[in-house]
Amino acid sequence: MFDLVPLVKNAGYFGLFAIIFAESGLLIGFFLPGDSLLFTAGFLASQGYLAIAPLIILLFIAAITGDAVGYLFGKKVGPKIFSRPQSFWFRPAHVEKTRLFFKRYGAKTILLSRFLPAVRTFAPIMAGVGGMRYRVFATYNMIGALLWACGITLLGYIFGQTVPHADKYLFPIVLLIITLSILPTVWQIIKEKRKV
Repeated sequence: MFDLVPLVKNAGYFGLFAIIFAESGLLIGFFLPGDSLLFTAGFLASQGYLAIAPLIILLFIAAITGDAVGYLFGKKVGPKIFSRPQSFWFRPAHVEKTRLFFKRYGAKTILLSRFLPAVRTFAPIMAGVGGMRYRVFATYNMIGALLWACGITLLGYIFGQTVPHADKYLFPIVLLIITLSILPTVWQIIKEKRKV
């Protein structure tokens, strides 16, 4: 879907910031290639196209602020949408279910959703809708951003620094990252279908 090497080169620091920000909490960002993009950016930093220190700092900030904006959007706008009676898409009962879900599983959801495409875009919004305490959300948002934005980028950087002719293996590794990131979601869908 994306030719990641030229995308990263052309986007530069602030383009990458915008992509990770959008994928982390804006509804329009759910289709963006976060995991593979981070790894590729780290790899290209190892090849001298970007400097690793400012790169991981910017990506860390992008991930945190993107999630925070998603949370605030969910908190401010979500309940108003869900409160419309007899709406085809939204029902007041959904807000209560979401609130109970995030009360019970919120911290784990915010942390683990970082590694699930599309889910990471919607999780902070639903945390806001569900009324998750912001202090708890912010704590796990920062931990998740550190593990995801910094961790995957550093893995790409280490890969490029330590593996001889690493560019030959970049495409298969990116393909593996994409496959591993979508497997949990696919498995969950299969499990849900089996219950029906």
